[in-house]
Amino acid sequence: MFKDRVLSGMRPTGFMHLGHYHGALKNWVKLQADLECFFFVADWHALTSHYDDPRVIESSTFDMVADWLAAGLDPNQATIFLQSQVPQHAELSLLLGMITPLGWLERVPTYKEQQENLKEKDLTTYGFLGYPLMQTADIVVYRANKVPVGADQVSHLEVSREIARRFNHIYGREPGFEEKAIATIKKLGGKTAKQYEALKTAFNQDGNTEALEQAKALVIAAGSLSNAEKETLLGYLTGARRTILPEPQALLTPTSKLIGLDGRKMSKSYGNGIDLREAPAAVEQKIKRMPTDPKRARRNDPGNPDDCPVFTLHQVYSNDETKAWVRQGCTTAGIGCLECKAPIITAINEELAPIQARIKEIDARPNYVKEVLHDGCAKARRVAEETMLDVRAAMGLAKV
Repeated sequence: MFKDRVLSGMRPTGFMHLGHYHGALKNWVKLQADLECFFFVADWHALTSHYDDPRVIESSTFDMVADWLAAGLDPNQATIFLQSQVPQHAELSLLLGMITPLGWLERVPTYKEQQENLKEKDLTTYGFLGYPLMQTADIVVYRANKVPVGADQVSHLEVSREIARRFNHIYGREPGFEEKAIATIKKLGGKTAKQYEALKTAFNQDGNTEALEQAKALVIAAGSLSNAEKETLLGYLTGARRTILPEPQALLTPTSKLIGLDGRKMSKSYGNGIDLREAPAAVEQKIKRMPTDPKRARRNDPGNPDDCPVFTLHQVYSNDETKAWVRQGCTTAGIGCLECKAPIITAINEELAPIQARIKEIDARPNYVKEVLHDGCAKARRVAEETMLDVRAAMGLAKV
């Protein structure tokens, strides 16, 4: 049995914008208070598509992590680290590559999509093809079972689950597993042992999923068993082998795809964002220049908020009363576009003010970000090595 653990990361892209904040960082801050969280800078992943110009990776890393900390990530609650400083990621990626069919990697939707979208780059490399392997290693090396993603990213985790499942099937053949399970059942005590056997039979013979859940609950509640013994009995219920690498599951959370200044998704590559470090006057100018409903060519023309990019920001920043005021004023031409934008400007600057205050504090401590990463990397290596000891043993890699 493995405890709940969250893993997520970002490629080093430098200063964060509001899209990053609402799409990921706010959620990370909430998660760190409730679960054990590992958040990492995916600098090796950056090399899979930008191997030809790595010069900006280092500076982008420190800028990005500084903004993470300013946004509320707490190194006392979460482990914040650098992927390339934890060599176990690379080792496990290599070992998973030994058992992963080539076809699994080639069918990942983003593989061909990215090649089409980035035709100016030569992406016919193993690093790019093997991206899902490294992504899987990133997750399972910490035995993380929860990966925060939006609904549109759930399918990306399926290949990671398949790889972990295949690994467990091949290498989870613990010698004498059945004999060990039978001996462990006896430790439950006569009455509980019989109940376990009955529930196991009900599931295996009749497919009774309710019996399976009851049996799992019985095992988890058994105070007489160690965690390893519980893991054995949970696996024995379904005929599964020992779980060395847990299958990661999507942690679906509400995320806001913040619209950028040009109406497209906010993205650095589009240059349509508002940075967390944006000065209030710059925020005001950017929002004022933001396009609105094209039907409102003149002040007296009525519009439709559902056709206006600015209204998507109201959905994030405004309360119901303000949104109702906008809808009424827009559809009747009772307010102009600049009036509509004013509450957005105020709300964004109010949101950014405490973040920017923390940025100043962090920037005043030149070595602080490096210290956070140094400590986080040390912890990440310790946790990752615990997994690798089991992986190497299961694969028959001898210690000398």
